[in-house]
Amino acid sequence: MIRLTNENVTLREFTPDDKYRLVELANNPKISINLRDGFPNPYTISDAESFLEKYAKLDSSQILAIEYNGVYAGNIGLHKGMDVYRKSAELGYFLGEPFWNLGIMTKAVNLICDFGFKSMDIVRIHAGIFEYNPASMRVLEKCGFKREGIFEKSVIKNGAFFNEIRYAKIKNE
Repeated sequence: MIRLTNENVTLREFTPDDKYRLVELANNPKISINLRDGFPNPYTISDAESFLEKYAKLDSSQILAIEYNGVYAGNIGLHKGMDVYRKSAELGYFLGEPFWNLGIMTKAVNLICDFGFKSMDIVRIHAGIFEYNPASMRVLEKCGFKREGIFEKSVIKNGAFFNEIRYAKIKNE
């Protein structure tokens, strides 16, 4: 059982009861606008059940619940690459709006990166951030990620094209 803690932030495995809070937090267009289209909006109980059943248990990924002071606040995950990318993992996360601007995600990203480098046999963690999400870029920069480049007009969200800003962190850097 995985349980990672940094002061008032804990990363842990999901419980069946998380689905109710997941729906409450994820059913928010301010959340879905910053995530891939596979993250539905509106977000329903059925979506939460499907997520917990399928994605939270993938062998190639480590997806955990984020708790803040003992309350479920969001999700964070590392998705390990395959083939020539098997020593890399993609970082993904979301935090419910009531928990924004409290330093929670910075602690969560540091926890999952430490875990990934020590336990998942990876040397590189990367993330792609949509150009209109500077808060997420700041989180990654605070956590030691380096901005690697801009993928121009690589994202289409709600019918408009946007740049994706790529960040990466290398083990022991």
